Amino acid sequence: MSRRRIGFWYRLAAVIAKPPLVVLFKRDWRGMEHIPADGGFITAVNHNSYLDPLSYGHFQYNTGRVPRLLAKAGLFKTPFVGMMLRGTRQIPVYRETTNALDAFRAAVNAIERGECVAFYPEGTLTRDPDMWPMAGKTGAARVALMTKAPVIPVAQWGANLVMPPYAKENKLRLFPRKTLQVQAGPPVDLSRFHDKEPTPDVLREATEAIMAAVTEQLEIVRGEQAPAQPYDHRKAREEQRRKAEGEGTK
Repeated sequence: MSRRRIGFWYRLAAVIAKPPLVVLFKRDWRGMEHIPADGGFITAVNHNSYLDPLSYGHFQYNTGRVPRLLAKAGLFKTPFVGMMLRGTRQIPVYRETTNALDAFRAAVNAIERGECVAFYPEGTLTRDPDMWPMAGKTGAARVALMTKAPVIPVAQWGANLVMPPYAKENKLRLFPRKTLQVQAGPPVDLSRFHDKEPTPDVLREATEAIMAAVTEQLEIVRGEQAPAQPYDHRKAREEQRRKAEGEGTK
């Protein structure tokens, strides 16, 4: 999709969002050369702040390949936000409903039309205590294997310093002025999965490959090494439950 085809609603969103982003934050963007110039593709982005869509969206918009993000269906009911989401043709996600497959179909159709679809594979804000990407869900891998579209890993850091996830006080920490860092890496090599049946095991392995690539980019951005095993929120919650039950029987 060329910059000429970005469209009215995305340009309007840029007119509204870019001035405060430019004024309030510094930017450190890397890896734009990895964003395909044409054809459909997927970006897989880590998720550590409610400001992520603005931080990542600004980066992606400036590449000329605007993304279609998968967003919770409830956001589309919010008056102004919903209007912008619909206008920019973002994809609503209906969790645990009969419409749950609609997002998958919409993502596949968008890629087949040569568009970019952005996934937050973790499915929610990271619960990792040190803000590393968690174990991912299989949606991005499923779409990638069906379409064989390139998957570009994208790491972002800085939005979480402005608005930390799950903070008890929902206050913006604008000062001192923060740097929004976004880095895209080379496509994830998923070719070994292309001729395989997309079984749960195959989808899990492909998802692990995608999340490993995202984590690798974040290691570069942070200049630190991530844990050997990604944080699994479900396992951690189950361990907490068992611990609480054990203490309750004492």
